Amino acid sequence: MVYQSPAGARDLLPLDVAQKRWIEERLQQVFHRWGYHRIITSTLEHLDTLMAGGAVERSQLIQLQSDEGEIGLRPELTASIARAAVTRMAGSMYPQRLYYNANVFRRASSSNHNQQQEFYQAGVELLGAKGWLADAEILLLLAECMQELSLNNWCLILGEAGIARSLLSTFPVNLREQVRYAIANLDRITLETLPLSHELRDRALMMLDLRGRPADILQKLASLNLEIPQTEALNYLKSLLALLDECFPISSQAIILDLSLIQTFDYYTGIVFKVVSNTHPARIIGQGGRYDQLLGLYHPQAETIPGIGFSLNIEDLHQVLLPSQQLPHATPASHWLVVPETPQAYTAAFAYAAKLRTSQHLVRVELNLSDSDPDKIREYARHRRIQQIAWIKPEGLPTIEAIAFTKTPH
Repeated sequence: MVYQSPAGARDLLPLDVAQKRWIEERLQQVFHRWGYHRIITSTLEHLDTLMAGGAVERSQLIQLQSDEGEIGLRPELTASIARAAVTRMAGSMYPQRLYYNANVFRRASSSNHNQQQEFYQAGVELLGAKGWLADAEILLLLAECMQELSLNNWCLILGEAGIARSLLSTFPVNLREQVRYAIANLDRITLETLPLSHELRDRALMMLDLRGRPADILQKLASLNLEIPQTEALNYLKSLLALLDECFPISSQAIILDLSLIQTFDYYTGIVFKVVSNTHPARIIGQGGRYDQLLGLYHPQAETIPGIGFSLNIEDLHQVLLPSQQLPHATPASHWLVVPETPQAYTAAFAYAAKLRTSQHLVRVELNLSDSDPDKIREYARHRRIQQIAWIKPEGLPTIEAIAFTKTPH
């Protein structure tokens, strides 16, 4: 029998881990600079927790048997952090700035049994803050993450759930969800075949095309007969975009305003956004938005606490960064190989290796455990790119030998 990982799962080998950590460490540095603190939530959650807000369909959840009722593996982190914030962190002062770096799980579709089911994400949640300054912080933090990874070829697709929801309110109740689903999936054919009046069909198709340069889309919106809430949301967007235009560390052309960016659920209440790489193929490397009602679903007194955040997809970032030659090309090499010259030198070799490990920060020291042939030991050191061998005599005296090898470019 050949033992393999289950369908939809995969192992990360040492080089994969080194490249993954390279990405995660740079993102973590940005999160720290902005005052965010790491939170680690349970991998297991009650299904009611995971499905609150309707952001996750039951078919996406990997469920487990439990004596405590229905539980599942988390498909994303926001729900878990919202639950922890209003229960375990009750009484904390707001705003709370939290970040995470964790694995998430989503069931593969029935049509693609081998589809990946475990993913890695890094992201932030800003809880207890609302308004365009809080929204701007999240978007500017996101932009700095891209800058830290030296990713320039990307764009921010920005929508506004409130405006989109208002524009949908004019459609008949019995057709509204179909229109919403068609726009969310860019399904022009369905919009053209639904039993709508000519005026409503034109409105639906117009919503589908509300995507482009922010100035152009704002001008189209201003030409509509907007009600007061829609006008307020439009002015809010203008203020946010003006601030981003002044502060964004990349060209403002990297922002695309897309009011067809409609979700098929009510999870988001304000701005929604996606980060897309302008590569071939294009990849969604992150997503997020404002969710001002979610925390109230978990709060014992149903207290409403605003929130906004984003998640970055580590696997997609990995694929986008691979051609850039930034990622490590090899696992880190050890600095020393300590070799006991005789069996009587084992104790002294362990002691010398311990001394090296404490002599400086993060020095990597290996101990030769088997081979006694000096030529094979040197060959091993060259193969592993180990720079120095310490040959240890029984009395503990070392003989240091520098190893010459061709360094792998990084």
